[in-house]
Amino acid sequence: MKIMVINPNTSTSMTEHLRVELEKIKRADTQLTVTCPAAGPITIESAYDEALAVPPTLELVRRANQEGYDGVILACFSDPGIHAAKEISDIPVVGIQEASLHAAAMLGWKFTILTPLPQRIPHKHEEVRRYRLEDCLASVRALGMSVAETDSDPARTKKRILEVAARAAEEDGAEVMILGCAGMAGYAAEVERELGVVVLDPSAVALKLCEALVDAGLHHSKRAFYARPPAKQIRK
Repeated sequence: MKIMVINPNTSTSMTEHLRVELEKIKRADTQLTVTCPAAGPITIESAYDEALAVPPTLELVRRANQEGYDGVILACFSDPGIHAAKEISDIPVVGIQEASLHAAAMLGWKFTILTPLPQRIPHKHEEVRRYRLEDCLASVRALGMSVAETDSDPARTKKRILEVAARAAEEDGAEVMILGCAGMAGYAAEVERELGVVVLDPSAVALKLCEALVDAGLHHSKRAFYARPPAKQIRK
């Protein structure tokens, strides 16, 4: 099967980081294309960044459909443009946030989201409510690092993940930790071993879910919520 993994920001470093980590866990018969838009924000750290990232991301989703891919992964923990992407796609589109939130709710009583910046904490609460999983949320805690720093400084990132996750387990009662940024890819197994709690790497969860959806022949319902947009003229 062919899966396109889209990093919605324009960081080629983060895109390569994702590619390396996902190549380690993909099935032998899965062909991965890990890519990012040529234009847009270098990182996504605000609603404004998300809005800028959506149009070029949707172009990549459209390309995946045209070029015979079997599935698409949106590899940003805000799932920018996910509903629009599902509307225009005939193949499964899996957001790493959507996939990992639902998985976390299945694996323990309460989960904590680790997010890079403190100002994004309210956004994460809002997105958990969007998926109707607020009863499963123990907390959202910030590393106090930018998205770029989580990608460029692995040692500090892992140290902060361990510190913040340990507090979430002890003080918030979290049984599952979600590494809430694609820049944190690759740390889950080591953090889980050290802390003794379940730790989810959202990009890995999304890849395995996407492979399963393709195997099962499943796709988004086009009856209403993800119905294809009506054809109309778009002024540019």
